[in-house]
Amino acid sequence: MTRTSRTALAALLVFSLVPAVAMPASIDRKIEAQRQKAQAARAQLHQKRTELHYATLKVNDLQTQLAQTNSAISRVNGRLDDLAAQQRSTERKLWWNTIQLQAARKSLKLHDDMLKRRLVDSYEHGDMGYLSVLLASKSFTDFVERWEDLRLIVAANQRAVKTRKAAERKVAGAQANLQAAQAMLAQQDEAQRRARNQLDTLAAERQNLVDIADAQRRHVASQVTEIENLSAEQEAQLEALIVERQREIEAQQAAERRAQGIVGQTSAPGVLAWPVSGTITSPFGWRRNPFGGGMEMHPGLDIAAPMGTTVTAAASGTIISAGWYGGYGNYILIDQGGGMATGYGHLSQIFVSAGQQVQKGQAIGAVGSTGASTGPHLHFEVRINGKPTDPAAYLH
Repeated sequence: MTRTSRTALAALLVFSLVPAVAMPASIDRKIEAQRQKAQAARAQLHQKRTELHYATLKVNDLQTQLAQTNSAISRVNGRLDDLAAQQRSTERKLWWNTIQLQAARKSLKLHDDMLKRRLVDSYEHGDMGYLSVLLASKSFTDFVERWEDLRLIVAANQRAVKTRKAAERKVAGAQANLQAAQAMLAQQDEAQRRARNQLDTLAAERQNLVDIADAQRRHVASQVTEIENLSAEQEAQLEALIVERQREIEAQQAAERRAQGIVGQTSAPGVLAWPVSGTITSPFGWRRNPFGGGMEMHPGLDIAAPMGTTVTAAASGTIISAGWYGGYGNYILIDQGGGMATGYGHLSQIFVSAGQQVQKGQAIGAVGSTGASTGPHLHFEVRINGKPTDPAAYLH
């Protein structure tokens, strides 16, 4: 309930507690017309608040999707950084392996050239060096030994060539593997960059959607503010009409008392019975608005009870109103006389009607959660001469 709604209800309570007298038709029609305008403003406000709620949910959902996309972009950037580090490491290995390969090839070429020259010399001219060594032998035994030494030298040269060829093949193989790894890293890098480009596009699209949705939310929020001001104005106009009629009735009653030469006496309010059994979840007085926002005055007791629990009249009296009333939902107002009235809000069912006389303890409705309610409970009010009062002072 807004404060203006409660103010208007307070004026209605004061007006209802005044003994019935003939109401001028013009004021009656104005009050009824203004009541309909106020009810229409409240309905429009409820609709716009619902739109604002869903607009806010949409913004939050799109922001969550955008955050997920940005998180995916961060992960892809991380993988790109890892790939770049691997590429730098591979390039360093390739550089060092290239140096080793060049050295191996140079050494192999040197030994290979020497062996080829020796073979050519031996083929064309005979190997005079080897032959001189053999002819210099002084005995057959010395000849055999020199022949064996020469054979070992030739074999060693051949093994050196084979070893260097094997080393070249090993280095060349490592070089090929490094080049393959470099190519694979380049492919992965390209794939990750394509993924990041796609995610960047998606993030831009989602950011655009967030901006559009947030602009819509702000627009609806401004409409809610405008309608809240309109609703407050309508409630204030209704209150002014009720107060005007109340003053007319009070003036008429005062004139009647003067004419009769008497002064009206008001009896003291009586003791009230608990309208429902349950736990008090929100006492009378200042509290934080359960729907968000700052502090507000809570003009009654909230008594939690299961949905459908019977609600009884706290005292005997006359039903002033029984029906829907804004944030109170299904609401019953009973005049107990002596300036006291009791109110019963958020009902799921109403068992009585306006003008009906009820007795203390009589079933008048059932616990519900209609109107501005966060769950099944009874909102119970006590008003003395239209002013909200702590019900705890009168309950027993």
